[in-house]
Amino acid sequence: MHFLGVNLFAVLVSAVATMVVGFLWYSPALFANPWMKLMGYDPNDKAKIAEMQKSAGPSYFMSLIASILAAFVLGKLIAVAGFSTAIDGLKIGLVVWLGFVTTVQFTNALFSRQPFRLYMINTGYQFVCYAAMGAILGAWR
Repeated sequence: MHFLGVNLFAVLVSAVATMVVGFLWYSPALFANPWMKLMGYDPNDKAKIAEMQKSAGPSYFMSLIASILAAFVLGKLIAVAGFSTAIDGLKIGLVVWLGFVTTVQFTNALFSRQPFRLYMINTGYQFVCYAAMGAILGAWR
């Protein structure tokens, strides 16, 4: 099913892919502990972690909605550009990441005085997400 030249199923798959990437990226296997420390949380505080996990449902839902919107707009950019390959979609995804995501997150990190490492963890996650979304949307026209 297409809307405004964008494959809505590809948008949904792209959004779900960002959620999967997020679960992995911010898992203990990758960046959970350094991210928590940089955010000011104690990774050994089991009660606080359980409390955060318990109340995370609405945040995950809203994050999924944001990912759907981002994937749709990225899909529209790919459609307008006339691209129809995973590589072309990946390139557009990385251009959007570099031109918009990194700059907005960098400005936020500067003014909120975030540690550079926290900026890199969060922006690295976005890098992988936009690359994956672009590849999926480019290939799945």
